[in-house]
Amino acid sequence: MEPATGSRSPHAFLIMFLAGLEAGMLAALCFLAWMGATAVLAHRSFWTSENLLASVFYGGDAIRGGLGASTFSGLALYLLLYSLLGGVFAMAIGDRLPRLRLTLVGVLFGLCWYSLSFRLIWKSVAPLVALLHIASPTIWGHAIYGALLARYPVYAAGWRKPAPAPPPE
Repeated sequence: MEPATGSRSPHAFLIMFLAGLEAGMLAALCFLAWMGATAVLAHRSFWTSENLLASVFYGGDAIRGGLGASTFSGLALYLLLYSLLGGVFAMAIGDRLPRLRLTLVGVLFGLCWYSLSFRLIWKSVAPLVALLHIASPTIWGHAIYGALLARYPVYAAGWRKPAPAPPPE
C-alpha cells in the first residue's frame, strides 16, 4: 500500500498531461473549425485565423485571402500551443472536480487564456494578431475550446486501462 501523502505519482502526472494534450489537440481543432466557419460566414477566408497567427513568423506577408505556405506555420503554432495548454490544464486540475464544475472551469480557463494572450502576449509578440483578430467569434471559440478541454478525464481513463487481451482462437 502507498502512504496517503496527498501527492500524486509522476505516472499520474504523465497520464494527465497526455490526456490533456489529447483533449487540447481535439479542442484546438474544433476551435479552428469554429473560427473558419465564422470567417466564411463573414465572407472571409476559412484560413483567416491561421494566416493571422502565421504573422508571428512571416509578418504582414502571411496575411492573405486563402491557404498559403505560411498558413501551415500558423496552424502548427495553434495546435502546438493549445495542445500544450491542454496538458498543463489537465495536470493542474487532475481528478479533483466533478464533470459540470470541470466544464465551467474549462470555459473560464479558455476565456482567461483569450484575455491573457490577445490583450497582453500577442500585443508584444505579434501586434497584427492582437490588432486584426475579430473579437466576438474568437471569444466564443475560446469558450468552446475550454468546454472541450474539460473532456480530458475521458482520455485519461483510456490511458489508464490496460490493453484488452486478444480473443482466443
